[in-house]
Amino acid sequence: MSKASILIVEDELLVAKDIQNRLTKFGYAVVGVVSSGKDAINKAIEKNPDLILMDIHLKGDLDGIEVAQVIYDDLNIPIVYLTANADDNTLERAKATEPFGYILKPFKEKELKTTIEITLTKHQIEKKLRQSEQWLATVLKSIGDAVITSDACGIVTFMNPVAESLTGWTQEEAYGRDATEIFNITHSISGQKVDSPIVQALKQGITVGIAEETLLITKNGIEIPIDDSAAPIRDDKGNITGAVLVFRDITERKQAKEARQKQIEQERLVAQLEKLNQLKDDFLSTVSHELRTPIANMKMAIQMLSLAPNIEKSRRYLEILQAECTRETELINDLLDLQRLELATYPTLLAEAIHLSDWLAKIIEPFVHRSEQRQQILQMNIISPNLIPLVSGRASIERILAELLNNACKYTPAGGKIILSVSQDDARSPEDAARNTDLSRVKTIFSVKNQAEIPQEQLPRIFEKFYRVPQSDRWQQGGTGLGLALVQKLVEHLQGTIDVTSDQGWTTFTVTLTNLVGNHEILRID
Repeated sequence: MSKASILIVEDELLVAKDIQNRLTKFGYAVVGVVSSGKDAINKAIEKNPDLILMDIHLKGDLDGIEVAQVIYDDLNIPIVYLTANADDNTLERAKATEPFGYILKPFKEKELKTTIEITLTKHQIEKKLRQSEQWLATVLKSIGDAVITSDACGIVTFMNPVAESLTGWTQEEAYGRDATEIFNITHSISGQKVDSPIVQALKQGITVGIAEETLLITKNGIEIPIDDSAAPIRDDKGNITGAVLVFRDITERKQAKEARQKQIEQERLVAQLEKLNQLKDDFLSTVSHELRTPIANMKMAIQMLSLAPNIEKSRRYLEILQAECTRETELINDLLDLQRLELATYPTLLAEAIHLSDWLAKIIEPFVHRSEQRQQILQMNIISPNLIPLVSGRASIERILAELLNNACKYTPAGGKIILSVSQDDARSPEDAARNTDLSRVKTIFSVKNQAEIPQEQLPRIFEKFYRVPQSDRWQQGGTGLGLALVQKLVEHLQGTIDVTSDQGWTTFTVTLTNLVGNHEILRID
């Protein structure tokens, strides 16, 4: 390590020579001895020593204190005063220049050496600290994010240029102010003021982020979308000495995100429109075929009627006309009902209490005679005893069960069974059950089960409009292909669910409904 260089400023020649000898003995390099303030400044500029020993009383217009102030301000060379003057006025003036030492003459050799060593070490530490601070300040000023630091009380101590630009406050204006005044943030949706992350970081001692949709309100009242985080600053003992806040303007990011979202929505809309166009084309093709078929049969029956040789033939053709007219009417009505259900324009649901045992007997009655004609066995099975009334849409449930029973009769072979079952799942507490309250926790389950199996690969499409199972001859019974699609929509209209299973020669449709008490207009609850 090179010797420390020292400049001696002393107007008494013998004293200066004695100090020089002692310094040489200590191993320091004396770069000069001067007696005036002007010479001291010039020699300090020329030699740039590591330390200056400065007498206060010097020759010329400038005394040692004035010279020390100039040298320290311009050259940052540490000063140690050597003087015989210890009056209060001189001491106060000397202290104002922030000297590194103050030695009274006469001094001891050890005192001089100790003061010099402490001064050199202290100055090196301060120099490194100053370099670190300058380096950190340069880094903070050059990064792209905005940075604000505060002390332990939340008072602003630093702002980089990006923070100045975003907040509208300059470093000089913000310094010493409360950080919440400079960093004013609100929630963009609620408009409510958001707690300062600096305050939270100081209180909680952890890194704190902000919620999405946060706006920075600048000094001029401009709103800027930002994201940020604040973290506590700790000393080497873990004590919180301040906080640092890092934030950025995310306007472009939000615009890009919104633009991308719009693009995704547009792409989704285009895909939906393409799908709808395809469905429309398929739908129109199917509907036109289904509507033309009865009309063609009616035209044929009319032609044959005009050529009928007798009353019996005429009656037969009239029956065909009537059946095809009924089929056409049912098809149109089903199409209209499906459209209203899909567009949510179906008639308002009017809930009423349905006493299930008697009501189901009436529902099944028309199908008893039909099943007997087809040599089928139709059964009704009430699984749960003491059924409570179901509060729901009577007309919709009647149509659901009628469609399911109609399908069962149509596709069950002679000698096969059809079973209509009803049960209830009562999840109420004993107290609510005793008072017959909290009906929304009671589920009513209907199942229509018949001896006819649907291939497993066909089940996912069973509720599609116009879909018919293509394989078995038993399933080629005609119909519009709208019944099950209509059933599914009606069940959804009643806020229920429908499932279908088919295995071991049986197909089962299960409809689960809950009571609609409190959600819809109730016509009657007995």
